Amino acid sequence: MPNELLFLLMIIINLSSVVLLYKIFGKNGLFVFIGFATILANIQASKQIQLFSLTTTAGSTLYAATFLTTDILSEKYGKKAAKEAVFLGIVINILWLIGITLTVNLKPFKNEEIQKGLETLFNFIPRITLASLSGYIVSQSIDVTLYHLLWKKTGNSKKGLWIRNNFSTLTSQLLDTIIFVTIAFVGIPTKDFIEIMLTTYLFKAIIALLDTPFAYLARVIKPLNEEKEECHVKMN
Repeated sequence: MPNELLFLLMIIINLSSVVLLYKIFGKNGLFVFIGFATILANIQASKQIQLFSLTTTAGSTLYAATFLTTDILSEKYGKKAAKEAVFLGIVINILWLIGITLTVNLKPFKNEEIQKGLETLFNFIPRITLASLSGYIVSQSIDVTLYHLLWKKTGNSKKGLWIRNNFSTLTSQLLDTIIFVTIAFVGIPTKDFIEIMLTTYLFKAIIALLDTPFAYLARVIKPLNEEKEECHVKMN
């Protein structure tokens, strides 16, 4: 299957997963997605791929979906909930980094092939995780702040959602890309470095624009767990 088709499929799955988890589990589902996405995206980011003859990382789509997640939290539950999700992502990344570093450094018993595979994959992960974490802290903090500044300007109107969603995400994604690519890929050939920087942001920007319908869908969704809570209250 061509990379371009897989890329499109990943976008649909990742953005749909955010909305589905929100529908089934409510706010908790969005928190779970943040934890899942920040870890898997770090692994995916260690793989460089070609899309439409351009070089980028495989983690672009999943990581970009975390911005939809915090935007939904901002829209439905306020700034405090969005900040909690950002903090959760930071803590999970730190725990992940500690856990995988200790695992790789444990002396294997017999199966050296597994150890070599782990070292090949995960020895690069600390640098990727540090790059991702640095970009995540800065960009998500700015995303939440910008979202709520725009929220005050647009009065939480449905028509203003696309402005809040796109402007905050496109701005914060630019900063995230600059920080992440600089830390993760500094030292590679200049041409490749610039191409990864530009294309990574390009694909993140595309996803940011494509996630707008999903943001509108999440706005009108009532999570199942909240419906059950309301039903329980009425019965009592």
